[in-house]
Amino acid sequence: MTSGKRVLIVDDEAPIREMIAVALEMAGYECLEADSAQSAHPMIVDSLPDMILLDWMMPGISGIEFARRLRKDEMTSDIPIIMLTAKTDEDNKIQGLETGIDDYITKPFSPRELVARLKTVLRRTTPKGIEEPITVDGLTLDPVSHRVSSELKPLELGPTEFRLLQFFMTHQDRAYTRSQLLDLVWGGNVYVEERTVDVHIRRLRKALGERHDYLIQTVRGTGYRFSSQAA
Repeated sequence: MTSGKRVLIVDDEAPIREMIAVALEMAGYECLEADSAQSAHPMIVDSLPDMILLDWMMPGISGIEFARRLRKDEMTSDIPIIMLTAKTDEDNKIQGLETGIDDYITKPFSPRELVARLKTVLRRTTPKGIEEPITVDGLTLDPVSHRVSSELKPLELGPTEFRLLQFFMTHQDRAYTRSQLLDLVWGGNVYVEERTVDVHIRRLRKALGERHDYLIQTVRGTGYRFSSQAA
């Protein structure tokens, strides 16, 4: 049973990352690993994890400084962060919480405690309604299991196509420009060109097949809209 939630573990010590990854994967989470803030940032931009576990003391950019940067960026400001640290000083905890992190776990910790705290933070930070499956004309998207099906038959979608479809299904009957879709689905990542949207729309239509590709409509001179009504 997988939770469908993706967790990025950022810690410069490989044995700690491995111990956390084993515990989280056994609890049904998908794990990504990075050994520094510098290597973590592109992974966050590409995969927008549901949670970041962040070590405080790292060479280069410290965890607390990295958390500050993530909170200032609109694209990453809402991703829950749990700080992992050997610091037990109350002032450090206050500093961490004032930066906007969601929880704070002092090393050494048990894997069971970590999983329990992670579940609590995710429950608190997941907006209501975002976990409910959505169905339109026999097409169903389940955000919790990260599955899409057509008339109960599973469809294969890449992570970007899944996010794009989830956005469309929760924002129906409204036309969006390519630029708006980049901001709202990709998070305004400046390295992505507008024509990238067209590529992913094409992939999404192909994945939906003839039964449902009509739902993604091209709006001339504007962009795209998701609607079960004829264009």
